[in-house]
Formats: sequence, structure tokens, C-alpha cells
Amino acid sequence: MEEKQFGLNDVVEMKKSHPCGANAWKVIRMGMDIRIKCEGCGHSVLIPRKEFSRKIKKILVKHEAEAE
Repeated sequence: MEEKQFGLNDVVEMKKSHPCGANAWKVIRMGMDIRIKCEGCGHSVLIPRKEFSRKIKKILVKHEAEAE
């Protein structure tokens, strides 16, 4: 199984949609836990990295890091 490479500010699609109907989530915090924010209603959820890696379906928008 290939490991999905995600980063901060990426927009991802999860296997299950949010109760508001949206299925796009923005990664707003990374660490041992990942905080994602629903693009539809703005609700944020903090989930363990291992669980997030299992529940992610695909990366919709890859955020490009700005060159400094």
C-alpha cells in the first residue's frame, strides 16, 4: 500500500463525508495529531496521525511551499 504524502495547507478528501455534506478538508496543523478543517462549514477536528492516514482517500489540492 502506498503512503500518501500530505502537508500543511493541503486540501484532502476523506473516505466519509462530513455531516454538512462537504468532503473537502484542509490540513491546518500537523504533529502527532492532525487538525483538519471542513471546507464546507468550517468545523475543525483533531485526529491521530495513524487514523488520519487510514481515513484519507486522496489529496485534492497540493499546497506549494513558497521559496524563501
